[in-house]
Amino acid sequence: MNGQSQQTVQLTSMYDPYVYQTLSGVVGNNIVVQTIRGSLQGTLTSVLPDHIVIEINKTPFFIRTQQIIWVSPS
Repeated sequence: MNGQSQQTVQLTSMYDPYVYQTLSGVVGNNIVVQTIRGSLQGTLTSVLPDHIVIEINKTPFFIRTQQIIWVSPS
């Protein structure tokens, strides 16, 4: 170890159970999602605790839940 200490890195993921539960109820619907990078409008195809998937023109977009500012039906 040459006198160097080893560090353990822990990765944690935080999610909002209310956002997860609410979005789970609208899978298959068209929504608008405002993120820190802009807004996206499409069909919500999947909701997981750490990200959602929105399909726009048959292309899936994976959005981390932590990046979502607001969501609205479209």
